[in-house]
Amino acid sequence: MSWWGKLVGGTFGFMVGGPLGALIGAAIGHNFDSGLNLQASGSPGDQERVQTAFFTATFSVMGHIAKADGHVSKDEIANARQVMSSMGLDAEMQKVAINLFQQGKASDFPLDTILEQFRRECHRRQHLIRLFIEIQLQAAYADGVMHPKERALLLHICRRLGISPDEFDVLAGAAGAERNYGGVAGRNRMSLDDAYAILEIDRSSNDREVKKAYRRMMSRHHPDKLVAKGLPQEMMKLATEKTQEIQAAYEVIKKSR
Repeated sequence: MSWWGKLVGGTFGFMVGGPLGALIGAAIGHNFDSGLNLQASGSPGDQERVQTAFFTATFSVMGHIAKADGHVSKDEIANARQVMSSMGLDAEMQKVAINLFQQGKASDFPLDTILEQFRRECHRRQHLIRLFIEIQLQAAYADGVMHPKERALLLHICRRLGISPDEFDVLAGAAGAERNYGGVAGRNRMSLDDAYAILEIDRSSNDREVKKAYRRMMSRHHPDKLVAKGLPQEMMKLATEKTQEIQAAYEVIKKSR
């Protein structure tokens, strides 16, 4: 049985406790003990705990970021639903994701404790954490521009998760490039500047550096590798689309040389 089936089916042995457990419990209508012992049911699966933590943090923090500028726009709500749709979530999972998004909008949302537990549950796996930030950046750009308060909040989130301001700027540049050309549907319109931003390099990079960056980015976003590290299976499509964007960016750069 998948992590999701075990969760909604009442098999909570792998379930995280703490604030993440409280959020997902409220979202699916179960009363989890906030102090649940992770080892209570005979060495529960680590990967399933990571999957639960990633899913819970992704949509609750997305809701918190959407509220950062004082209101949640229709574009931001639409983007949240688009992420859910691109993941292939069924109706039940979408309902839970929406509930998490709504909890994230609350004025008393415990952001720092959520981030602290999320980082711990992910065992500081940087590829997962970077993908988490990439998803949040996509949400921040949902209405076409990142509000200064959203940027400040995202920088705070990155600091809590061990991502430097310089690394955040690189990730934000890639997310802005994706927004510029319109995502999957607009790959054939990708500009050269956007292609360099997506590969996280600049125009001064030589051919060897471009190829190295391409391979690094493909490895970092390889869907099977991310799932092995704890990415929920339902999010594989997001990782697959990211590798397709990286491939498209590489082709744009090659054609320009």
